[in-house]
Amino acid sequence: MTNQQTTDNTRRNPFIAVLLPWLLIGQFCWNLLITAHEYPRHAEQIMTMTFDLGMLVGLIGLRGSIPKPLFWCALVAGVGLFAIRLTSKDAWWTGHLAYSLLPR
Repeated sequence: MTNQQTTDNTRRNPFIAVLLPWLLIGQFCWNLLITAHEYPRHAEQIMTMTFDLGMLVGLIGLRGSIPKPLFWCALVAGVGLFAIRLTSKDAWWTGHLAYSLLPR
């Protein structure tokens, strides 16, 4: 009886295995399609890059419990978040593909 209780407690939560890929895909689409209008602080820039990397590592860790097409789409989206940052100076700071200032 004790052995079965420990195996039930160590199972992964299927909600996380579905939520994490959709968060990565959603964040990638947001950064790709929405124009940024201001630079974040340096600490916020580092925090978002760390958070994106953490989600990517978590995705790879959960790859066995995520449906294969969803995993590959999320993996491309996670790598794409860092690829966007390499396109320009504005993209490096904001994480968005497009940047413009709002008119005053």
